[in-house]
Amino acid sequence: MAIKKIYTAVGTAVGGRGGGTARTSDGNLDLKITNPKELGGDGSGTNPDQLFAVGYASCYLGAMKYVNSKDKKPLALAPESSVTAHVSFGPRADKKGFGIEVKLEVKLPGVPKPRATALAKKAHVVCPYSHAIRKNVKVTTKIL
Repeated sequence: MAIKKIYTAVGTAVGGRGGGTARTSDGNLDLKITNPKELGGDGSGTNPDQLFAVGYASCYLGAMKYVNSKDKKPLALAPESSVTAHVSFGPRADKKGFGIEVKLEVKLPGVPKPRATALAKKAHVVCPYSHAIRKNVKVTTKIL
């Protein structure tokens, strides 16, 4: 599916997942990349799964705010509203590589659970992360 590009992020990784660096073209992100201890690393740096987790969580919360703003009766979302993404990494069942699974935990203080659930469902339609991984990655959404 083609898009009308309004922004392009540029990042470069050197050395790969098991020990290297990653940097954005504007220099705002400049990280040491290492495997977590669970994958044999020393855990002294950031790993790609953490980067995906914070990217997805941020984008998904933004999508929830967007769909809320388009509602006929938008809610006042608390500044402490949050999304926590748990990104699990491991070998795929087909034994041909690795995959991820995601659990999103949504906290919308003061928002009734049915309304929060509806916002969460609509957010999956507009969030580009949700769209990109749909039918390919198991995503579970929990309203807290």
